[in-house]
Amino acid sequence: MRRVLYRPDRLSAPTTPLPVAPLTPNDGWCDDPADPLYNKPVQLPYTGRHEELWRVDDLYDVIVVIGHNDAPVVAGMGSAVFMHLANADYRPTQGCVALARQDLLDILAGARPDTVVEIAAAAVL
Repeated sequence: MRRVLYRPDRLSAPTTPLPVAPLTPNDGWCDDPADPLYNKPVQLPYTGRHEELWRVDDLYDVIVVIGHNDAPVVAGMGSAVFMHLANADYRPTQGCVALARQDLLDILAGARPDTVVEIAAAAVL
């Protein structure tokens, strides 16, 4: 886990030893493999394809930036793969890890700077 971003208008900064920063309405994340800022934060408005991190729903009220495709970034190998809040019905995400608010906050409180998130495919029965 690299760092935590949160919506300061919806909750206080999460308790965690990880670096924490508030989001602003101008925060985005580039998901355009042809863009030099692919899989990196960007400021909006931004001309390349991107995700808006300040969402109307609550899914990005807490975002954990995980170390997916960031050392080094390889175009097309995935971008904006975060841990964030889940929908009430736990619908699938577009490649992220989604948890209930309190579960995510509990994980962050117990995390250390060297905590690793392992994402593995679930077996289909």
